[in-house]
Amino acid sequence: MTSPGDGWVECACDQRHWGLAGAAGLLVVRRDADGTPTHVLLQHRALWSHHGGTWGIPGGARQPHEDATAGALREAAEEAGVPPAAVAPFATTVLEHPDWSYTTVLADEVAPFEARATDAESLEVAWVPVDDIADLPLLPAFADAWPTLRELVFMR
Repeated sequence: MTSPGDGWVECACDQRHWGLAGAAGLLVVRRDADGTPTHVLLQHRALWSHHGGTWGIPGGARQPHEDATAGALREAAEEAGVPPAAVAPFATTVLEHPDWSYTTVLADEVAPFEARATDAESLEVAWVPVDDIADLPLLPAFADAWPTLRELVFMR
């Protein structure tokens, strides 16, 4: 099923990007009792998808008139079964391109929930130890962003 925001943008950066209104994803952080980040929720992308077989965060095309946080929460619920009430967003970062943008919404897990692939876009969804993330085959854009995102996760 397609939505009004679904489609490729031919960007002036000479790349194609998914999401006519931009895109957003949710980086959910699990912390120990002292507040130290232990795990993040990652999606193993379906083989047929763009950069299939890599790991990244649940996310996708924003809908027209949908803000980045709403889009990230919606996509995470659709792809990974993340209940919006189980997370508390605390920061955003934006990757700007000439004709498109991607917003990463960082959120803490505030109520336990079962992480699971809830649509065909995921091979699996898993809580991955923070120290193991860089060892996975990552979605290229997530691999580029991870060092900065990791700093934000630990600064909280």
